[in-house]
Amino acid sequence: MNDTSHNAAKLELKDAERAALTGVLDYGTVGALLAEGSKAIGSGRVAFIDLQDVTAGDSAGLALLLEWLSVARAANRSLRYENMPAQLQQLARLSEVEELLVWG
Repeated sequence: MNDTSHNAAKLELKDAERAALTGVLDYGTVGALLAEGSKAIGSGRVAFIDLQDVTAGDSAGLALLLEWLSVARAANRSLRYENMPAQLQQLARLSEVEELLVWG
């Protein structure tokens, strides 16, 4: 029996162009987040995404963050990631895409 509830990921829209991403960012969770985040970013609803409560991430999670940056750029909007987990920072560094990601 597979319990996937621990792998749930969620994008919670806050106020003042802020959102929080929580849970596990992996192949099983990023698909559901892609459209929701892209819409919020493209419309200017989100300019800052807090990753403090991201518990794990893999290359699919990193690809999601990069795709959201692409959506923001295509809409002439800025996007900044805050509290990037060390695991995703290391993956970005190893993948040589660290300079594309802006975090605080």
